[in-house]
Amino acid sequence: MTGELRVIGTVRSTLTDRAAAPRQADEGAPDAWIVLDDDVAPAAADLRAGDELVVVTWLHEADRDVLVTHPRDDTTRPPTGVFSTRSPDRPNPLGLHTTRVLEVDGVRLHVDALEALDGTPVVDLKPVLPRRPQGR
Repeated sequence: MTGELRVIGTVRSTLTDRAAAPRQADEGAPDAWIVLDDDVAPAAADLRAGDELVVVTWLHEADRDVLVTHPRDDTTRPPTGVFSTRSPDRPNPLGLHTTRVLEVDGVRLHVDALEALDGTPVVDLKPVLPRRPQGR
């Protein structure tokens, strides 16, 4: 593999404690801000309120040595390989967060329901594309 992963911004959120944070956006995640680095501002120039995005983050507090986990840390559930879970603990802890832009203020994007912790590095933003009909 050539190149390296580049951080393009940071999440600013009221979430600061991993243990207390919601596991998914629909479990009570608060609005947050994504503050992009100035040098990537042209890449965000066309983003508007109402746009749906997949925010790709680097889950910087993750344990990269975990390969098997009890889903949701529930020991009554069988051990499961992390590639079959949404556990943040995994060899390459990339987070995927679908969210909606509420406001654009320069390089700052106000987004709804983001379950990432304050200070989480953002590595990419991708638009949510409409689903294609099955069988096409």
